[in-house]
Amino acid sequence: MDRGVGVGKVLRDRNAGLYLSGVMVSGFGTTAMWLVAGVWVKSLTGSDALAALTVFTLWAPVLAGPALGALADRLPRRPLLVGLGLVMAALLPVLTLLDSPGRLWLLFAVLLVYGICGTVHGAAEAALVPQAVGHRLLGDFNGLRLTADEGMKLIAPLVGAGLFARFGGASVALLDAVTFALAAGIFALLRVREQPERERIRAEAPGFARLWEGGRQLWKEPAPRTLVSAGAAVMFLAGLNGAVIYTVAGDVLGHAPTYVGVLYAVQGAGSVLSGIVAGPLLRRLPERVFTAAGVALFAVGVGVRALPYDAVALAGSAAIGAGLPCVLIAALTAVQREVPGAVLGRAAATANTLIFVPNAPALALGAALVTFVDVRVLLPVLTVAGLATALLLVAGPRAGRGTSRAGVAGGGGRPRPADTL
Repeated sequence: MDRGVGVGKVLRDRNAGLYLSGVMVSGFGTTAMWLVAGVWVKSLTGSDALAALTVFTLWAPVLAGPALGALADRLPRRPLLVGLGLVMAALLPVLTLLDSPGRLWLLFAVLLVYGICGTVHGAAEAALVPQAVGHRLLGDFNGLRLTADEGMKLIAPLVGAGLFARFGGASVALLDAVTFALAAGIFALLRVREQPERERIRAEAPGFARLWEGGRQLWKEPAPRTLVSAGAAVMFLAGLNGAVIYTVAGDVLGHAPTYVGVLYAVQGAGSVLSGIVAGPLLRRLPERVFTAAGVALFAVGVGVRALPYDAVALAGSAAIGAGLPCVLIAALTAVQREVPGAVLGRAAATANTLIFVPNAPALALGAALVTFVDVRVLLPVLTVAGLATALLLVAGPRAGRGTSRAGVAGGGGRPRPADTL
C-alpha cells in the first residue's frame, strides 16, 4: 500500500482540488436544472408524459457516446471543457423566453444540446483526469468526485424547487448558467500538459473505424471488458429495482408516494460514504473483489426491501447507495487506467453508453413486471441475480490488486449513477 496516497493528498493537489471544485459547482446547477425541467413542463402543460420526456431528452445523447467521445480525442481537452461550459452558460438564458406551452420547444432544444454537451464533457473529463491528477491519485480522486456529485444531489433539488416555487423556472436556468460559467473558469485554471493532437491523430484507425476504436480498446483489455460488462448487468438490475420503488413504498411499507424521497435521500447518503472510502479500499483489495463486494451489497439492499419494516428498507437503501457506486467507479477507472490516452475519450464515452443504456429498458420492463409479479417475489429474484454476478466476478480469472501495467493503483472514472433505487 502506498501510504502517500489518500484523501488528504488529493485535496492538497492543485489540479485535483480545482477539478473537484468545478465538479461541485457545475453539479449543483445541473442537478437543480434537471429536476426543475420536468416540473416546469408539468406546470405549463399538465402532462406527465411530456415531463418524463425531459429526462429522455437529456439522456438520449448517451446513445451516441462513441461518436461524441471522438470530439474529446480530436480536440484539446482542457479548452474543450472550458468551451462547453461557456456554450451552456450562453445558451441557458434563452429559457427566460419560455412563458407558455407554445414555446416549450425551446426547453427541449436546450435540453438536447445540454445532453450532447454533457456527453462530450464527460468523455473529455475522463480522458483528461489521468493527466491532470496523475495515476497515483485516481482511486481517491474519483471516489471524492462521486461524493461531490452525490452531495450536490442532496442539496441542489431543494434549492431548485425553492427557486422554482418563488421565481419560476427561468431563475433556475439562470442559476445553472452562472454555475457553468464558474466551472469553465475553474477548469481554465488547470495545469495540464496534453498529448499533441498530431500524435493522437497518428495513433488513430483510418476513416469511420476511428469512431469504434474506443469500443475495440475496451474489448481488447480484460479488466475494462469484465468490469464494464458487470456495470451494465448491475445497472439493468438497478433499473428493474427502480421501477418498483413506488410499489415498495406503498404496498410493502404502507406509506404515501412521498416516502420515496426519504429512500432517495438515504441512498444518496450511502453513495457519499462510498465515494470517500472507495480509494482506500481499491488500494487494499483486488479490483474484482472490490467490485464484487459492491454488487453483493447492492443485491442484498434490494432484497431486504421485500420486508415490511421501515428500518430494514432504509438500511437497504443505504446499502444500495453504497454498493452501486463501487461497480461504476471500478469499471470506469479500469478504462482510464488501461486504455491508451489517444482513444480514451471514445472509450470512456462508449463505456458510459454500455453501462447506462441497459437502465432504460429495465425501467420499462420493471414497470410491466410489477403489474404481474408480486414485488415481494421480484426483489429476492433480483438479489439472486446480483449475487450471481458478484460470484462470477470473484470466480473469474485472477485479477491484480487494482494495479496498472505501470504498477499504479486505480480508482474511478466519471461515474454518473442513475437516480434509480
